[in-house]
Amino acid sequence: MSSHTRTGSRRRRAARTSAIAVLAATALTGCSEEAKLGWMPTERGVTDNADMILDLWIGSWIAALAVGLVTWGLMLWCMIAYRRRKNETGYPRQVAYHAPLEVFYTIVPIALIMSLFFFTVRTQAAITTPHDNPDVTVQVYGKQWAWDFNYLTDDVWDTGIQGHLDGEEGVPERVPTLYLPVDSDIELQVTSRDVIHSFWVPAFLEKADMFPGRTNTISITTGREGSYFGKCAEFCGEYHSEMLFNVNVVSQAEYDAHIQSLRDAGQTGALGAEYNRDSYPDPGEEYVSEPGSAGEFPDVDQPADLSTTN
Repeated sequence: MSSHTRTGSRRRRAARTSAIAVLAATALTGCSEEAKLGWMPTERGVTDNADMILDLWIGSWIAALAVGLVTWGLMLWCMIAYRRRKNETGYPRQVAYHAPLEVFYTIVPIALIMSLFFFTVRTQAAITTPHDNPDVTVQVYGKQWAWDFNYLTDDVWDTGIQGHLDGEEGVPERVPTLYLPVDSDIELQVTSRDVIHSFWVPAFLEKADMFPGRTNTISITTGREGSYFGKCAEFCGEYHSEMLFNVNVVSQAEYDAHIQSLRDAGQTGALGAEYNRDSYPDPGEEYVSEPGSAGEFPDVDQPADLSTTN
């Protein structure tokens, strides 16, 4: 067998392997929860910020597709119009100047970049502007490997973990749930009790890093009722994959009933910085740690695994 035949055979096998890999990746992608909506990353109306991010995302894709079509068309035209004809020898002229075309190739990319920059900055400014008077303010603490929710507006708190830390797949019914009323201005103040975490709700198209001793803010307006999946998006240790939570956007009546159930359970006040691993103070607050206080939780009916210490 000639080396040319062997090379051709290897290329065919490589092409078949690549095709199989692409098909497998496509099939596996269809299994993910986020891919069930098809080419859209989320539904419209989940939050006001999600709609603005969707508009920016779709507009960017349309602009990229238009540039791609023009580029591919020009490449194809050059390959056909300037191909080597039969009986031609040598190379065509390698240097040529066309001032109008060069100016066009300079102005168009600059205009595209400036337009993308403008719309990106405008959207970013809109989604990062905090509400002047939010209807509900929730302080969210991330910790290895769970969540604390302080409903500051209603002076109650909630906490919990999945119930086991063994590397198994998360069970949605056993993870902490953040309740938010529908059609309301929400402010989420996110911070960490130990290491860097990240608060992420894929359906909201937003996430915020959580640092010890520092607070970041997410300001949204809820747009429809529903249950949404959330998770930590920053690798934070052995059981990072189990650091899950749910977000339930419910009617005002259902939200009030949930808040009342927390009050009835005695979960009033807030789980503050005194439960941080290294007693990081909240920004703007002065806190002095007492020996042995870090990592200890109030006497509530919660699993023993709620300790934030290693």
